[in-house]
Amino acid sequence: MILVTGASGFVGSKIMKLCKDVIACPSLKGLSEDKIKRIVSGNGIDVIIHTAAISDIGVCQANPDASYLANVQIPIFLAKASKNIKLICFSSDQVYSASDEEVPYTEDMVKPNNIYAEHKLLMEQRVLDISPDAVMLRAEWMYDYYLKKPNYFMNIINAKEPLYFSSQQFRGITYVKEVAENMEKAIQLPGGAYNFGSETSKSMYEITKEFLSLIGKNISVVDALPRHNLWMNCEKAKKHGIIFSSVEDGLKKCAEDYNLSKKL
Repeated sequence: MILVTGASGFVGSKIMKLCKDVIACPSLKGLSEDKIKRIVSGNGIDVIIHTAAISDIGVCQANPDASYLANVQIPIFLAKASKNIKLICFSSDQVYSASDEEVPYTEDMVKPNNIYAEHKLLMEQRVLDISPDAVMLRAEWMYDYYLKKPNYFMNIINAKEPLYFSSQQFRGITYVKEVAENMEKAIQLPGGAYNFGSETSKSMYEITKEFLSLIGKNISVVDALPRHNLWMNCEKAKKHGIIFSSVEDGLKKCAEDYNLSKKL
């Protein structure tokens, strides 16, 4: 049985929908270590998939204590409670937010640049110290046709004015459906941190222009000043059979799933 935290959230709800033998975890916000241990120890849990977090970078920057409690302390409590239970924690590509190498980042090239990223990296380190078999999934910016949370896909299809992306910025973005579809294999990964998502060799400017053409949306894309890159080399996960579509093919798949190709 798989216990999913954040089961009503963007990622958790998709895992609940597409994966087998899953149950929703009650909210862990503000719970003590002992209460979390009691939740984990019941219901014959074999795996915990921890998706719950405060993921808004601005909120974390403004409230570092709240960020620490949600993004570091609760995963630590889960790690301590998960003896003989496989723990999968969602981390973030933001751990590379200050990296400036001009290649896709491998797992050892971490360099955080904000509170959220610092806490995600600290979470990885602390959890793996407690539970070396735990798996840290460094997820990219995920998207879907989803009305409750802004994401790249919704930003593009709802855009009314010119879009600004840089031809010098490279970033992976991932269809959340493929995240859920890969969870069965993610559960089998050896302990450690893994880049987890779609890869690309194209800039955000190129990707956006191609996607607009795909969905038939007539809106201009302005080549903006470059921002930091958030692109990852996912070969480590691929060696264990975890395969994602390319960024371009993932966007096409999502548009086709929702019958949006050439309709906007």
